[in-house]
Amino acid sequence: MFAEVRQEKIVELLKQKSSIKVNELAEIFNVSESTIRRDLQDMEVKGLLMRTHGGAVEAKKTSFEPTFKEKEDKKHEEKTTIAKIAASMIEDEDIIILDSGTTTLEIAKSIEAKNITVVTNSIDIASVLSNRDDVELIVTGGILRKNTRAMVGHTGEVTLKNFRVDKAFIGANGISLEEGITTPNFTEAQIKKAMMNVANKVFIVADSSKFNQVSFSVICSIRAVTAIITNNDLDEAVIKDFQDAGVEIIIK
Repeated sequence: MFAEVRQEKIVELLKQKSSIKVNELAEIFNVSESTIRRDLQDMEVKGLLMRTHGGAVEAKKTSFEPTFKEKEDKKHEEKTTIAKIAASMIEDEDIIILDSGTTTLEIAKSIEAKNITVVTNSIDIASVLSNRDDVELIVTGGILRKNTRAMVGHTGEVTLKNFRVDKAFIGANGISLEEGITTPNFTEAQIKKAMMNVANKVFIVADSSKFNQVSFSVICSIRAVTAIITNNDLDEAVIKDFQDAGVEIIIK
């Protein structure tokens, strides 16, 4: 099989699976792994895919960032399910961090625990929780990114260093075993890191479409999180891959 034909078939496979490993491709095409690596290198140069450690992912723009409004209208049912799971893990008198995002906003709406402290960089979460007398609310401050309605920057990162919290709930655009937890914007990645650094437990909250996706800015390695909370239509093979890597997936 000519390299061009093989590469066309690899593109088709990536449309079906979003990501694929070198050893899988070598077996499918009955060629050596070094041949596949050369294919992937050529295809990356052409903009047909993006290479990862041990494989490749779809060639979507890793810097693409949907707006808060665009995300708010998508997968609302899945986000509500994830939010209820996350909210059930928040106990009375907990101190938590809620990252800015549409899924974490649903968590804020679902919290039943009493006498808790919530630290957030979200103006929307702050608005929702400001009406509750049993919630002590701390807003990080910083520069407001209108695209995602998140407060970011040095001011927020410095504020976070003053706290130690029980649990942090962090959103993500990409979740990959090889590339870790990622998001399109570098400044948002930095404040997410700052949140994680002060939390005893870190939970990534993301619907199943975020798995095997990679965005521009790395937040952390996959093993730096306590667990990932997602909805129940995640493929069993993907769940097994993450569990084999020591990552807990919480689905109810």
